[in-house]
Amino acid sequence: MDQFLEDKNTKINLAEMKSGGLIKQRQKDLFTVRLRVPGGRLSLVKMKKIVEVAEKYGADYVHLSVRQSVEIPYVNIKNIDNLRKELEEIGQKIASCGPRVRVPTACSGCEYNPNGLMDVQKWCLAIDEKFFGMPTDHHKFKISLSGCPIDCFRTTEADLGFQGQMEPKWNEETCVGCTLCAKACQEGAIVSDKDGKPVYDKSKCIYCADCIRVCPTESWMENRRGWAIRVGGKHGRHPLESFKVADLVSEDKTFEIIEKTVEWYKESGIGRERIGQTIRRLGVHKFKEDVLK
Repeated sequence: MDQFLEDKNTKINLAEMKSGGLIKQRQKDLFTVRLRVPGGRLSLVKMKKIVEVAEKYGADYVHLSVRQSVEIPYVNIKNIDNLRKELEEIGQKIASCGPRVRVPTACSGCEYNPNGLMDVQKWCLAIDEKFFGMPTDHHKFKISLSGCPIDCFRTTEADLGFQGQMEPKWNEETCVGCTLCAKACQEGAIVSDKDGKPVYDKSKCIYCADCIRVCPTESWMENRRGWAIRVGGKHGRHPLESFKVADLVSEDKTFEIIEKTVEWYKESGIGRERIGQTIRRLGVHKFKEDVLK
């Protein structure tokens, strides 16, 4: 595809348009407009306006991307400014592409999901507000948040992933030896002794809190909660699985980890490599030493 689109009076840089969330289609003068939807949550007011704008300027459908964006295809280049202005009336922004921090994705978190351990919707909005569009110099940079180790939002495939965790602790005095915790633990981190009391192997625990949820006497309870940090994953043509580099990181370190990770990537990356390739080239120990110490 040509780098520039020309008509009688103007020469339009397609790369700049793509960086602003406007993706050139194969059809002449038509673009797909990618909307910014952090965490996949849209108010009904915004949804209604998006439908109205799509009917007016696009086709008879919108596309929901794998990363929770709403995309309006078949928008003529002449209508992009008007489309943007109408969406701005209800505070709906356009997303971005290119070598920068993209819109973060997230599950529903702990707001109403019984498995959720962290308020990832709150953090997703905060991350989007602070870091969206930040240049990374080399390639795209995707952040994903999952509220628990079930990892519905695939932090294993993100450049940087935050996964909710809760470390349990056990009160022997109130335990009745019902063995429900051992039956609930899918990791083999809890087994029952001859009296039905739990024997806990922390090395196997993934901090999912299933033992806490199932305990009828609240003998298993929260000790602390935080993030598992994953870095260096991606999907696409050559997928990479991320490295888990830390457990139970306090949520007040969230912004600092993002800032230091992006800074490290900008300084350490080469050409158009993703951060996962940078880490594999230099070693995950190097990332830990520079970013997480």
